Amino acid sequence: MKDLADRVVIVTGGGSGIGRACALAFAAAGAHVVVADLDEGRATAVAIEAGGGAVGVACDVGVDGAFEPLRDAALDRFGRVDVVMNNVGVIASGLPEAIPVEAWRRVIEINLLSSVRSNLVFLPLLLGQGEGHLVYTASINPLYPYSYDRLPYSATKAAVIAMAEGLSLYTRPLGVGVTCVCPGPVRTNITEQVRTYGDVLPLRTPGLALLEPSDVAAQVVDAVLTDRFLVITHDEVRAALVERAEDPDGFLRRQVERVRAASEARP
Repeated sequence: MKDLADRVVIVTGGGSGIGRACALAFAAAGAHVVVADLDEGRATAVAIEAGGGAVGVACDVGVDGAFEPLRDAALDRFGRVDVVMNNVGVIASGLPEAIPVEAWRRVIEINLLSSVRSNLVFLPLLLGQGEGHLVYTASINPLYPYSYDRLPYSATKAAVIAMAEGLSLYTRPLGVGVTCVCPGPVRTNITEQVRTYGDVLPLRTPGLALLEPSDVAAQVVDAVLTDRFLVITHDEVRAALVERAEDPDGFLRRQVERVRAASEARP
């Protein structure tokens, strides 16, 4: 995609955080934006901020039938869809034995099956017009192990990465690009979506710098324009991935010790 002028971009989870920043960045690049969020007020506020006739739509991506009205809203307003950014994530936090099956189901429905629902609605549209781009927000969390307190999140975001990678084998030859975004620590309000089970545990992070959502948004827009698949927001993660690939067992042993030491150091 050479430019975003007059392109139509849908962003789910667009009412705050990375989604909001990406919606504004796409709009600044000349796109018409459809901001979808569970909170209609937030979606509308971001659409007003984006300008250019942007529209805010209430959308619960965790239920069947959520994406057809979103598609129809975009087509009714702008007549087409060019980019779909699937950007939703919730966390169930707790010791592995404390997180119940129903919590796993909720995270799977929202983090993983939302993208499946989106694909079923938007893939035929993009493939039919022979061009477009799909964006999926995953995380660095499943790229290498540094926590055990949010396993449903890690597992579902790992599945998103695998799905996006496999999907690109199918769609790229047909003119539809795929980007998978793996953010590290970013200043967002995702903690609003955290449900805790058992003892409250501090969310473990790998000691990376805290980025602003706008930093991630700039990388996402560039990836769409350059048809880049993987966006890793923190360069340090690449070194960890090389270390893991060269010595998986040794890397895991070292991570076990790092996590144990960090846990013991906490007050």
